[in-house]
Amino acid sequence: MALTRGVSVAARAGSVPGSDDLDRAVALLASGGHTCVLCRGDEVLTSDEHGPAPLVQWLADGVDMTGFSAADRVVGRAAALLYAAGGVSAVHAVLASERAFDVLAAHGIGFTAEQTVPAILNRDRTGSCPMEALVAGVDDLDVAVSLLRTAVESRRKAQR
Repeated sequence: MALTRGVSVAARAGSVPGSDDLDRAVALLASGGHTCVLCRGDEVLTSDEHGPAPLVQWLADGVDMTGFSAADRVVGRAAALLYAAGGVSAVHAVLASERAFDVLAAHGIGFTAEQTVPAILNRDRTGSCPMEALVAGVDDLDVAVSLLRTAVESRRKAQR
């Protein structure tokens, strides 16, 4: 399966920062069960939640994601903004949007994807993902985190 490499400085140089950690995160993601895996040395964070929920939760809990390498099933603009806010060094996605590449490149985060699409769609495939729409014009990381946190919390309350 061909990989699409992002246009960050690290990718242009031919390497992705934390590539050992990234390789391990990709392998753990591929082994099944998880939707998101972050690795930094001996530390591993995993989640089985969909969408930006795990990233929002880790940021809300004060988890230091600085220098982690991440492997994620789907990375759109919303997730990319959260990864940038968390300070990860590299991200691999099974499916990524072109907008995610733009955000990660702007923040110097190494990025690979197995498949790239123009935009992430909602689960019914009838329109844009609501989280993507929420942060479509947002570049400020703090604003993005706040908007996404509110949206994730609202979703969780509605599902109870």
